[in-house]
Amino acid sequence: MLTVVLGLSGALVYGFADFLGGVASRRVRPVVVTAVAALVGIVPLAVGLVVVDSAFSGRAVVWGAVAGLAGGVAVLLLYTALAIGPMSVLSPVTAVFAACVPVVVAVLRGTALSPLAVGMLVVAVVAVVLVASVRDTSGARLTARGVAAAAVAGCGFGGIVLAYDMTPADSGVAPLVVARVLQVVLLGVAAVVVVRRGGGVAGGAVAGGGGVAGGGVAGGGGPFVRPAGAVGYAGTGRPGGTGRLSAPAAVGRVRRLAAGRARWSGRLVATVVACGFFDALANVFVQAGLHSSDDPLTLPVMSVLNALYPIGTVVLAGVVLRERLTPLQLVGIVLAFGASVGLALV
Repeated sequence: MLTVVLGLSGALVYGFADFLGGVASRRVRPVVVTAVAALVGIVPLAVGLVVVDSAFSGRAVVWGAVAGLAGGVAVLLLYTALAIGPMSVLSPVTAVFAACVPVVVAVLRGTALSPLAVGMLVVAVVAVVLVASVRDTSGARLTARGVAAAAVAGCGFGGIVLAYDMTPADSGVAPLVVARVLQVVLLGVAAVVVVRRGGGVAGGAVAGGGGVAGGGVAGGGGPFVRPAGAVGYAGTGRPGGTGRLSAPAAVGRVRRLAAGRARWSGRLVATVVACGFFDALANVFVQAGLHSSDDPLTLPVMSVLNALYPIGTVVLAGVVLRERLTPLQLVGIVLAFGASVGLALV
């Protein structure tokens, strides 16, 4: 039961972080928002080092570094995938791989799954696909390159869960700090490159093949720092928006982005800070959940529940932006909680 509670809590908090990142990405390139939020997240984790007993053992450092590397590469690959293909397809692809990779690894390690557990995990994966589904009016074509990038990104996000699972139970937040620092470096370099080249996407600017728009990159999946905006904020700044701008507005916004003069207002800074805080907190939930029980089902259960983070995003979008959930997302949420109850009883 504790594992399920921690898994769902982590997913919801991840969703809150992605929502805030999506809002911030209307004004600043998503890769920049993600990098800054990652940097901010170091602060609460550093405080955690003081509050919680943590040990920087060799194993904790190594697996923390693996988690940071996997997360950084996964984020960049997901940006690539969603810039060249339809987010309505590639987002669920990433989420499914992120959920299933740790499950497959657990089974290969010898974890025996009961028929009930298998059924609940399947229902949960279906819920992941439905909740992660987004409207896509970009007209982007599905390509093998986009699918491959999304799949590998999902594997990377699943790899983060696997890496955290390999850390010592008494390591506390030490692996999270190591992973965060490494990911800040990777995403920071990527952000600098994007800004200097005048590329990237922010606000309602046109995104490559149309897969990335408005509030950042849709989909994501997996712990630590993911692309901001899981639901897929389009140019209007609303989930499922059309992303269309008038010609003068589009030209003016693109010029501001190209010049790198995005305005960092007080509200924007507060939004990014909150995004980084929630993302760090979600990692703590995941780490705690993975070490909350010696049950071999802990890893597959946490991996699947963690991939349900879009629930938090769509809930906040409904409360704050008054956006309506699609029928598929509503079905996905119902299935998700049903599967969670079933997994708690396994």
